[in-house]
Order: sequence, then structure tokens, then C-alpha cells
Amino acid sequence: MQITSETVTDGIREQLFTIGDVPGVLWTPAEGSGPRPLVLIGHGGGSHKKGWEVVSRAFPYVTACGFAVAAIDAPGTGDRPEHPEIRRLVAEIQEREAAGEPFGPAWPELNEVVAAELIPDWQTTLDALQQLGSVGDDRPIGYYGLSQGGEMGIRLVAAEPRITAAVLGLVGSEWLIGTAAKITVPVEFLLQWDDESNPRDAVMRL
Repeated sequence: MQITSETVTDGIREQLFTIGDVPGVLWTPAEGSGPRPLVLIGHGGGSHKKGWEVVSRAFPYVTACGFAVAAIDAPGTGDRPEHPEIRRLVAEIQEREAAGEPFGPAWPELNEVVAAELIPDWQTTLDALQQLGSVGDDRPIGYYGLSQGGEMGIRLVAAEPRITAAVLGLVGSEWLIGTAAKITVPVEFLLQWDDESNPRDAVMRL
């Protein structure tokens, strides 16, 4: 793990890092030291590790709760190189959306391509973060992710026993029902009652 920059603003220490070719960010309270609970935040589709939906959730966790918070760029986003297969699938989805057509098999295929890299990336990142004195290896770990961050989060929480609680939601992918059934930790699942992208019945089944 290589720390590439460190800044302190309004009581929050921000450390940008890379682990191999995976770029990430860690936020911790500027004051105090020692291990603390960690929250991993997964960004939504088309966003990145410092997107507004990540920062707006991360900063209160740091300032009000004293947590450490980390986020990484998903494949093909943020500071990661362009991913040709992801680019192709996104273009196909956008074409279908513009034509008023269902996304078809391109949507689940896109999520499979992203997850195949992102879940191992998160686990490697967690390994590295737990070696830091500001996080440690014996404190609770949670995950927060909505939309595509929720899609990836279901997979990660089901696969990673170190995560002990999660906030997930804004996703109704029926192909995840079997994976979701493997989750045994407490989960708060968020949904919008009227959501064209994620029909209520599909979300409730998940």
C-alpha cells in the first residue's frame, strides 16, 4: 500500500493511496490515533471514490462517529484506466435506454464484469487497511453502498466475513437473490417506493 498524498481539512485527514493498480482514499479524524471502526463505501455506477454521494456519507461518519472510511475506484472509473469491455457494455445499455428499450442481458453482464475485479480489489484493500495503525485488525467493519454500490455490496458482504454490518439498497437485481441469501450480518436495505429503475416488487424479493 502506497500513500500518494495526505491533507487535513476541517478536522478530517484524507490519504490517497494505491494498492497495486487500485486507487483509493482513506478518511480519518485528524486528531487522535489508534485503531477505530472502518466503513467501506462503494460508489454508484459512473461515479468514483470521491463522488458526492461517497463524500457526503463519509464525512459525517468521520466527524460525528470517529470512524475511518475508505473508498476505491471500481474498474474503468475514477483514476483507473479505461476498461474496453465495460465501455462496450455501457454504450450498449445507453443505446437501449435512448431507444426506450429494456437493458437486456448487457446489464447483468456489466455487473458480472465489474464484480469479477472489484470484489477481490475490495478484499485486498481491506487486507492493507487492517495493517494501518489508524484502522487495525480487531475493530468492526461495515459497508455502505447504494445502486451499483449496493449491487457490488451484496456480493462483497456475502463473500467477506470481516464485514459485520451493512447498508445496501436501490437495487433489485433478481440474479442476486441467491447471493443475498448467504448474508447473515445485520443489513439496512433502502428502497424508493416508486423507482422506475428498480421496481418495488423486485427490490422486495431481493
